Amino acid sequence: MVTVQTFLAVAAAKDWELHQMDVHNVFLHGDLTEEVYMKIPPGFEQGRHGQVCRLRKSLYGLKQAPRCWFAKFADALRQYGFVQSYSDYSFLFTYFRKTTRLNVLVYVDDLIISGNNRADIAAFKDYLHMCFHMKDLGKLKYFLGIEVGRNPEGIFLCQRKYALDIISEIGLLGSKPVAFPMEQNQKLGLSTSPELVDGEKYRRLVGRLLYLAFTRPDIFFAVHVLSQFLQRPKEEHWLTALRVVRYLKGSPGQGVLLKLDNSLELQGWCDSDWATCPTTRRSVTGWIVFLGSSPVS
Repeated sequence: MVTVQTFLAVAAAKDWELHQMDVHNVFLHGDLTEEVYMKIPPGFEQGRHGQVCRLRKSLYGLKQAPRCWFAKFADALRQYGFVQSYSDYSFLFTYFRKTTRLNVLVYVDDLIISGNNRADIAAFKDYLHMCFHMKDLGKLKYFLGIEVGRNPEGIFLCQRKYALDIISEIGLLGSKPVAFPMEQNQKLGLSTSPELVDGEKYRRLVGRLLYLAFTRPDIFFAVHVLSQFLQRPKEEHWLTALRVVRYLKGSPGQGVLLKLDNSLELQGWCDSDWATCPTTRRSVTGWIVFLGSSPVS
């Protein structure tokens, strides 16, 4: 997710276009490099007893399928002139030729393309159409559950639909919002409340809140504390997690703005208290990294 935000922050600062593409039947494109056999599908004449099929291409359900697809896709990009990022080898590709700049993010079958020239982006799209069965989704609006909106100030990222899905799933659409996600100095580690009967629902909720925190740094500390009790959650932990959901109800569309006016200078800020965690007696540290005026981590 740090790569996603950095990618979009650079695109916002340089006012580059952002396009999205999708690969049809992505795992059927991969070429197998090892011997894999499967039973003959029902309805076919089996001939001799025990006869099987040898696969030449990958299929959905094969553990080799994701690797085969990525290998083929990465090879196609390298032939075009792209270079894989060393910091995020399977996610980010960059292309530099004279005045042309292209960046590509790939997550399984979803692609984001940014660049400084519309004609170069169109030419690259044509190349992808020649190599694979692609669908052009136009300007970027939605990626990995993140809503992307562009305005004169920059690029706005939020997860409003995702937040509303969480609130609806928990059944708190009609509840009253709260002003802050967690009570100050709440000692959850010392809770004496009974254990939660269904710990799975607690783990599911905290997991979803962790993903939501990508565009909601205001809940990050509360979710960090709640994630310490995934093994044996108690009733008080569950009620505290519900409070975070009620806090989200007050502003489900809040998010992060990646500004157009940006120097792209990397800055990091860090702070910590002194051994205030009531459970471990360790310091609680917080940090944030900005690329110019845009938060990226």
